[in-house]
Amino acid sequence: MRKLTLPTSAYVVLAAGFLVLFVGAGARFAIGLTLKPMVDEFTWDRSQLGVAVAVFQVVSAATMFVAGTLADRMSLRLVLGGGLVASGVAIGLMSLVSAPWHAVALYGCLFGIGNGSASLIPIGVMVTRAFPGRAGLANGIVTSGLCVGQLVMIAVLAGVLVTIGWRSVFVWLGVAYLIVLPLAFAAIPGRSDAKTHGSLPPLSGLSVAEAARTRQFWLLVLVYGICGFDDYFVATHVVAFAQDKGINPFFAGNLLALMGLTGLIGVILAGHWSDRADPVWPGATSFLARVAVFALILIDQSPVSVAVFALVFGMTFLVTAPLAVVFVRDAFGIKNLGALTGLITMVHHVCGGIGAYIGASIFDATSRYDVAFVIMFAVSAIALVLMIAMRRPRTR
Repeated sequence: MRKLTLPTSAYVVLAAGFLVLFVGAGARFAIGLTLKPMVDEFTWDRSQLGVAVAVFQVVSAATMFVAGTLADRMSLRLVLGGGLVASGVAIGLMSLVSAPWHAVALYGCLFGIGNGSASLIPIGVMVTRAFPGRAGLANGIVTSGLCVGQLVMIAVLAGVLVTIGWRSVFVWLGVAYLIVLPLAFAAIPGRSDAKTHGSLPPLSGLSVAEAARTRQFWLLVLVYGICGFDDYFVATHVVAFAQDKGINPFFAGNLLALMGLTGLIGVILAGHWSDRADPVWPGATSFLARVAVFALILIDQSPVSVAVFALVFGMTFLVTAPLAVVFVRDAFGIKNLGALTGLITMVHHVCGGIGAYIGASIFDATSRYDVAFVIMFAVSAIALVLMIAMRRPRTR
């Protein structure tokens, strides 16, 4: 008789994945927190730092695809552990930057490689193997590490920022990676552990080339591309936008942190919902909410509306992350789960870099974000339609 309970090791895996994403969230979103003080100190254009964000998105995206492919074939401990080391070194050295190319090299390239390796893609593979029957909820819980990390770490770092400056933000992030590395490394399963896990489902499914010949694959690519375009425009610019509208730096930084709290609610609900119904519906609901808040911020940019915009968008920010493995598993099988989710997430992050850079360029040209908000409203509406087009056919 099949056991109804999961081994303790499955929950250890879940905790390890959560911890890696918790720290990664603080590091990834720190650039949005520090953008304004950095460009003010060095008298850079925002687009100069936007280049570093764009490079980060492209490099981390490409690395996610590689990491996902490696996660299907080799030790997760090696993939994730190497990513944590690279991330900690890069983010700590960001405290020493004095020219835009320093940020491109450290944040864009080295941190991009580290963050892409220690990302949701190999962690999603790890968690899906450990919880094959509840992949949606389990991935929602582990993804909430990003939300909680954004909430807790950004709130703490916002206090560090206003007290001792932006350089200290990066120093403390480097310290956080040093603390989490040995704990996570010990808990993450190696290759032999993954292969011998008794609850693994049969490894069957389509290759990347076979999946790319299907309609569902291209719908997923388009939806996740638009999602990333929205996500990283907002994550990179929301703090600076809030300050432009008269919100003080400490509250603006905590607004980004509070987006993590609403994001926590969103990912848990989405993961739970996707285990019981077509994952299209939580995804479509999140894009409908985005359409509504982009419309709101185009109509009214008062501090109250800025706060509502940020918190509602935050609830949608990571909804598609736990859904990715569910979409791929249901449409293409589990054999190449890491490679396929990595490829789709790569598109998400590349488009995210484009969104962050376009937002910065529009601001530099117009001193406002209004044109960018119009673009985000339009593409979110398109994504809503495409998401609904992915729904499963009814069975009789």
